[in-house]
Amino acid sequence: MKTWNGRGQAGQTMGTIQRTGALLLALALLMLSGCGDDEGQFVPDTHPTAGLWRAWLDSPGGELPFGLILIQKQGLWNATLINGEERIPVPRVTLMGDQLRLSAPHYDSSIVATVSEDRKRLDGRWQKTAGGGETSELPFHAVHGADPRFPLPTGTVNDADAVAGRWRVDFETDEHPAVAELRTGSDGALLGTFLTAVGDYRYLAGSFAGNKLRLSCFDFAHAFLFHADLTDDGMRGDFWSRDSWHETWEAVRDDAATLPDGFGMTVWNEQVALGDLTYPNLDLEPTAISSLTGKVTVLEVFGSWCPNCNDAIRHMIDLEQAYGDRGLEVVGLAFELTGDAERDAAQVRRFNDYHGVEFPVLLAGTYDKAEASEQFPLIDKVRAYPTTIFLDANGKIRHIYTGYVGPATGHSHAALRDKFDQIVLDLLAEAS
Repeated sequence: MKTWNGRGQAGQTMGTIQRTGALLLALALLMLSGCGDDEGQFVPDTHPTAGLWRAWLDSPGGELPFGLILIQKQGLWNATLINGEERIPVPRVTLMGDQLRLSAPHYDSSIVATVSEDRKRLDGRWQKTAGGGETSELPFHAVHGADPRFPLPTGTVNDADAVAGRWRVDFETDEHPAVAELRTGSDGALLGTFLTAVGDYRYLAGSFAGNKLRLSCFDFAHAFLFHADLTDDGMRGDFWSRDSWHETWEAVRDDAATLPDGFGMTVWNEQVALGDLTYPNLDLEPTAISSLTGKVTVLEVFGSWCPNCNDAIRHMIDLEQAYGDRGLEVVGLAFELTGDAERDAAQVRRFNDYHGVEFPVLLAGTYDKAEASEQFPLIDKVRAYPTTIFLDANGKIRHIYTGYVGPATGHSHAALRDKFDQIVLDLLAEAS
């Protein structure tokens, strides 16, 4: 009779079985954690130090910083981006050996970085699909610890109160003035956003010290960096976006600064009927817009690649959930980056899955606004993503809103939500 004492052939056999079983279990857990699990990935031996990190991209304008939290829960890694008051859970986190991957599939965007030997530094690259299917990328770095977002010049202190308030802003390439709303956060940081005629720059965070303003935002789609110097009559600065865009801007204090009315910028082309417009659905089957309407309808012109559209689509979901039982229809019209129908359809599906979109979405065209205006002639011009079109029960366009004022704008966002709700309620009341 053999005894399993860990010695001799019998003992070696049992040890082999145990090791093999443990290996198979580890492999099974690794495979399961990588199969579309948004929570994270099985943690191997090499891993970053958990906690708060100061992360940045090497942009053409210098360091573009943002906050990053990495935590481990029950053997899985989770990550969160920090921009001021905003917290963005990273949809997919994987760790294989010393390679950390942070992915946002709904933006077709990811960071891949190597964990240092001391587990307190990350170095790698951020990549995102851009217009025409090209790739936008920047070097990525992060160090463990709660370092300031923007290190302050020697001998200076952060004085966000000095620039807090409302500013009229002129961007070099924008035909309409913008508005900057700046304030001091609870921790003394400079917070705010820029509102433009076609959207906002979402959650910006930074500092003001030594007469220099610094603001940044990274959310897997945006990579924004603002620099400015305070002058006798206002501010003058630079704006960089991702790896290719740069322009200058100037600002003056103006408590009464306003934007063009988003309801007055785009008009209906009455020579075109809904029945004239047919686009492929996400199965690439030709679908007439008119086959999806017949009730009070909201047409949402958007792109999955657009952060303002991601804010707006959550509002569209809320409208459908609130008023769908009373007869409201919502239809999405996606204008995507590559022009490859199969690839764009797959990307919109990822976008829909991320947000929980259940209303129909059609592939209406490509992101280029001139091309989009030809592909969608129901309105005089596609000026912004998103553009929201309200139809009455007879299929007549009653309101068009150009752009979107997102949650980073606070009271302005709340006012727009109330306005959209009231428009829908009025149209439903007419239909009944």
